[in-house]
Amino acid sequence: MHVDPTNDPVANAAKLIDTAASDHALRPSIAGFFDEATNTVSYVVHDPVSMEAAIIDSVLDYEAASGRTSFGSAERIIEYVTSKNLKVTWLIETHAHADHLSAAPFLQEELGGKLAIGEGIIRVQEVFGKLFNAGSDFERDGSQFDHLFTDGETFRLGELEGIALHVPGHTPADMAYIIGDAAFVGDTIFMPDFGTARADFPGGDARQLFQSIRRLLSLPRETRLFLCHDYKAPGRDDYAWETTVGQQRDANVHVRDGVSEDEFVAMRTERDRVLAMPNLIMPSVQVNIRGGRLPEPEDNGVSYIKIPVNAV
Repeated sequence: MHVDPTNDPVANAAKLIDTAASDHALRPSIAGFFDEATNTVSYVVHDPVSMEAAIIDSVLDYEAASGRTSFGSAERIIEYVTSKNLKVTWLIETHAHADHLSAAPFLQEELGGKLAIGEGIIRVQEVFGKLFNAGSDFERDGSQFDHLFTDGETFRLGELEGIALHVPGHTPADMAYIIGDAAFVGDTIFMPDFGTARADFPGGDARQLFQSIRRLLSLPRETRLFLCHDYKAPGRDDYAWETTVGQQRDANVHVRDGVSEDEFVAMRTERDRVLAMPNLIMPSVQVNIRGGRLPEPEDNGVSYIKIPVNAV
């Protein structure tokens, strides 16, 4: 399917999904890798014909008490990629995560591929560069990434076409990526019984989040949605991270059809007011705005994570 960049990006995405739904050859193969320590799901998405693959939202293991990193989660992905003889062409981030460190640079060194995120990362770098007093050596232009996606931009994964959609609200830089009949929606929305993402981080906006979610939920009802997190809603014993637009529209406890924007904003604002900050927010954001790289080592050869005191 050819998409016209002058048209509405969501309409183009809907056409892509409809085409893939009617032709299984245009549906990607998807494997999810759940990291229980951070409740994060990473994905390997590949074209069954060319075997070209994208890795979405990878996790670098980090022990906060000791400050040590390790690569167990990333090595699971490497094992899968090599066992399937996949060629990694993209390492994609849905946003600069506040709950886990990205393993993208490690995976890029091992497997190749272009590291990409939405162009809104520049705004996030500006805000958090100031918070962490990163100094003039820290570039705030997105140059730590190989590619910055714009809203409606198309890309290829072998024979499959993809479309990037800007879905801000959780952060200014959030993107969703539609590949075939599947949408990888980051932290915008969770399983229907759990609801939606918080919107109280710097640059977050509950009203904007509602509008972004409704944009996603205007896609065809059969669109497969792959989520970045799951926390097991009360009464559910198993982790889950795949749903559909139709299921979300019918049953999402925060944003199903019939919930108004004002109702959502009131709920989200009240709920966010009592949420604790994610355990790894300081190391995660500090590393992820650098494309998953640790801060430059100091004169003793050691990298340091800064923790601003009484600043947030």
